[in-house]
Amino acid sequence: MSYNVGKYLAKRLEQIGIKDHFAVAGDYNLVLLDQLLDNKNLKQIYDCNELNCGFAAEGYARANGAGVCVVTFSVGAISGMNSALGGAYAENLPVLMVSGGPNSNDYGSGHILHHTTGKTDYDYQMEMAKQVTCAAERITQASEAPQKIDHVLRTMLRERKPAYLEISCNISAQECPAPGPVSTLLAEPKTDKTSLDAAVKKSADFLKGAERVVILVGSKVRPADAEKQAVELADKLGCAVTVMAAAKSYFPEQHPGFRGVYWGVVSSPGAQELVDSADALITIGPNWNDYATVGWRAWPRGKRVLQVEPDRVLVENESFAGFPMREFLSELSKVVTPKPETTKNTTAPKLEIPAAAPSAPLTNDEMTRQIQELLTPDTTLMVETGDSWFNAMRMNLPNGCRVESEMQWGHIGWSIPSGFGCAVGAPKRRNLIMCGDGSFQLTAQEVGQMIRYELPVIIFLVDNKGYGIEIAIHDGPYNYIQNWNYAALMDAFNGEKGHGLGLVAKTAGEMAEAIKKGLANKKGPTLIQCCIPQDDCTEALTVWGREVAQTNARPPIVND
Repeated sequence: MSYNVGKYLAKRLEQIGIKDHFAVAGDYNLVLLDQLLDNKNLKQIYDCNELNCGFAAEGYARANGAGVCVVTFSVGAISGMNSALGGAYAENLPVLMVSGGPNSNDYGSGHILHHTTGKTDYDYQMEMAKQVTCAAERITQASEAPQKIDHVLRTMLRERKPAYLEISCNISAQECPAPGPVSTLLAEPKTDKTSLDAAVKKSADFLKGAERVVILVGSKVRPADAEKQAVELADKLGCAVTVMAAAKSYFPEQHPGFRGVYWGVVSSPGAQELVDSADALITIGPNWNDYATVGWRAWPRGKRVLQVEPDRVLVENESFAGFPMREFLSELSKVVTPKPETTKNTTAPKLEIPAAAPSAPLTNDEMTRQIQELLTPDTTLMVETGDSWFNAMRMNLPNGCRVESEMQWGHIGWSIPSGFGCAVGAPKRRNLIMCGDGSFQLTAQEVGQMIRYELPVIIFLVDNKGYGIEIAIHDGPYNYIQNWNYAALMDAFNGEKGHGLGLVAKTAGEMAEAIKKGLANKKGPTLIQCCIPQDDCTEALTVWGREVAQTNARPPIVND
């Protein structure tokens, strides 16, 4: 079989496990899209715009390990950089953005091209991409395509970060060599055994003298592919285990050591006391940003902390590197002794909300209670920035249930297109989305693509007429929106033959009935417009918002 640049890329994507790629057409990428379509093992999925396209690829990466979006030059790629590159970089997700580029003959010609800034230098897009990727390459000659494609994919998979590839529009169909074995892209870096052994010994010695040992699991445990090994260590130590908010579901909540979410003053009951009183705290893949620390007020540091990062271990002021997190955790599990003290007289948090009468007005608590009952081991729950975070934090998850959030990037509107991509990547799971009304208005059109591809996603649209999280942090007229008849939108999205379902829930009984109808709708998404009072939110959001507002309001340091 002869190969050209587009077919080479398609084959490599197939080899690394990509089954679907997301695309928005534009004249610079049309030939490339044709070449990708020729590979019958790849399905081309279309999006309404490039922002959504990037988020769809990001959601697909959450479900399938890596994602790909294909966009056109400048007007498409710069829009998609927000989601596919910036968001994926912040959230440690391997997403490849492929942008069609100008004709190779136009570089250095002095021509002014459409879809550009009106300058004759087209390097600006590449320079922007370099700031939010682990690898970025431009292909203007077919002969260089294999090396550059392999480089961006290898780096993306190794570093679990997004990458960028720009292919001139007249190069996609040009012949190039065939791809070699995919093992060249998947090879693991060699472990420095001397450093690993030293890190394990130092850490084991550190733990020997401790009685109150607690594990705190952070969000970077997933890109490090070390969730299984974190469980192994917890099994061996027999100690209490907490998770950071962004790592909700990254440790099995039915594990006997699980004790809830550590999030400073808005932690699960008892979790903050466990973490703060530990004489040895093992943090696995933490991400200590201002949100996670509640404005820098909950940031465990110092000699009592054994910090396990994806690329290094810090213990008692010594740093060790040269080995993967999962290998370190596995080796440490072999040499530690049980430390069960922190599990004594402590229990896992349990969400207990009395069921409301069917005729009672719908409340935030009742909505959360009913969604909790939907969770199964094969459920993925996407929670949008805002009170959906805090509602998810208090839910009890069966093992296997996944909560997906975007707590580092925090782009409102993320959950709808990312949930679309996640559902494409894992169509056999029960895919649920909790999204606020303000966030929904940013990316609502991607529900139309859920209808197009007959994805039975259930969207819980929290209709409280504004940006609840912003109101909690700093209120003002800018936090309120023009309300929509959200459920009625589904008829517009359906067009002539769609199977989307729009329902309104104003009472507990209407919510329960809407969920039944949503579960029965197997040929398209169901949007349940959950009407709750504007001031009805979790206490945790109010407390957290107040703390974050105080941090944002710190006066500037004045240098005399």
